[in-house]
Amino acid sequence: MPRPKSEFEELYPCDFYEPDELLEPDSMYSVYEIARLLQGLDPNAEIDVETEDILLDWAIPWIMVNADDLVVAEPPSEEEPGYYGLKT
Repeated sequence: MPRPKSEFEELYPCDFYEPDELLEPDSMYSVYEIARLLQGLDPNAEIDVETEDILLDWAIPWIMVNADDLVVAEPPSEEEPGYYGLKT
């Protein structure tokens, strides 16, 4: 159910990183690593599965919105995700 803005102590701008602000130009990242980076975490940070699922809810749309600035590589195996990096 929607809540009035007045119920919140503070409101923040909904700003997201641009791909070149988030990703290193010579590296490729899994969606899981991108999800962590979007939250200011180390890409190898240990997080619980529930938190990772929530972070993926942010990362997948971010990848789709920024697809024109990204390249994708096939996963190393069928059990692993694909990798994304900056288009150069």
